[in-house]
Amino acid sequence: MKVFFKFFSFIFFVFFTYAVCVQWNDPDAVIWYVIYGIAALASIIFFFNKLPFWAGITLFVIYFLGVFIDWPSQFQGVKIGEGDIKNIEEGRESLGLLIAAIVMLVYAVRTRIKK
Repeated sequence: MKVFFKFFSFIFFVFFTYAVCVQWNDPDAVIWYVIYGIAALASIIFFFNKLPFWAGITLFVIYFLGVFIDWPSQFQGVKIGEGDIKNIEEGRESLGLLIAAIVMLVYAVRTRIKK
């Protein structure tokens, strides 16, 4: 099971790092650099078994709250051309935050169970 979580955290480190790299053309890119950068940092810290429970649970709460804060007024999917671009962009951002929240919850639970 230890190998699974090492692999899991490394894969999400790569995914979150990639997410940072593709934000360059976003109007609010700096915010997303920070959001995904922190998630990537937490992933690599978890990989080395140094992420404390409180950090994982705090990040989970912040990212999960972000899902609701950024949720579009009308969810129209995530594919360009299926609705208002603002709603689609906010839907994508919310789903990215949801993925980060779930990953941070996994890290927190795993950290707590290990102890």
